[in-house]
Amino acid sequence: MEFRYLGDSGLKISEIIYGNWLTHASQVENETATQCVHAALDAGISTFDTADAYANTAAEQVLGDALKGQRRQSLEIFTKVYWPTGPKGHNDTGLSRKHILESIEGSLTRLGTDYVDLYQAHRFDYETPLEETMQAFADVVRQGKALYIGVSEWTGDQLRAGHALAKQLGFQLISNQPQYSMLWRVIEKQVVPASAELGISQIVWSPVAQGVLTGKYLPGAPLPEGSRAADEKGGANAIKDFLRDDVLSSVQRLKPIADELGLTMAQLAVAWVLQNPNVSGAIVGASRPEQVASNAAAAGVRLSGDVLARIDEAVGDVAVTDPAETVSPASRVA
Repeated sequence: MEFRYLGDSGLKISEIIYGNWLTHASQVENETATQCVHAALDAGISTFDTADAYANTAAEQVLGDALKGQRRQSLEIFTKVYWPTGPKGHNDTGLSRKHILESIEGSLTRLGTDYVDLYQAHRFDYETPLEETMQAFADVVRQGKALYIGVSEWTGDQLRAGHALAKQLGFQLISNQPQYSMLWRVIEKQVVPASAELGISQIVWSPVAQGVLTGKYLPGAPLPEGSRAADEKGGANAIKDFLRDDVLSSVQRLKPIADELGLTMAQLAVAWVLQNPNVSGAIVGASRPEQVASNAAAAGVRLSGDVLARIDEAVGDVAVTDPAETVSPASRVA
């Protein structure tokens, strides 16, 4: 495993981050989830990403249980706040002071830790003054309940505004967590330049495009049994936009490139996002322990300029690049 600094901070994280969206307390049983977490630790992964909204708080509990007995100082544990949780009442959502301060307490309890290394705004909240949100995050940091603050899926302008307030309030905004892959590149034109300017890193989710970049989905073919696309508990909805025949045909053109490099297609996809100098880590999930070890092997892989050009040619114009797609929801309701 290799490690990178997160933003302009002294915090180092593993290049490969284990995340439990759509898996823990949802797609896989708790015993298998624990095996996946232990496989991540065995592979040298030290950074774990979750959120209070995943499986309506249950995913945090599963991760906390799986990490019991590990040396806390050797781990970087990330979680998030924004989406509705619990009974999903009128104050059980968003980035109000009330919701943030109550949510961090719940997250720490479920994760079994006194602090998280990174506490993230899961989306931008248009219904709460940004000043209120950032003051609450400042208090969370001063109370020692989070060491650093990050965000997820914020635009370049939102990052600038949040960064300025964080600086005034005496804490660091060091990361953004966007979707990013060969097929989804909307952060490249605005978010990445703004982040580089501000000293903010990306920790990217869905580097394998919900599994599409593994190459297992073929144009015109039935969905593989047991795959995420066939899972109606959440996976199918998340992946559906990538299942067009033109996208799947482009993905198949990546296979010879991966084969020449001795990589699986998933490893090629994860390695590709890590070539972006503004990316500190790639979040990978798994439903089986062996998937974790395979994805972790993408750490440290360096792709030449020629390989990157061939990937661009293979993907062609199916990649989504419009920065307008980096837009947070106008409503806090899931």
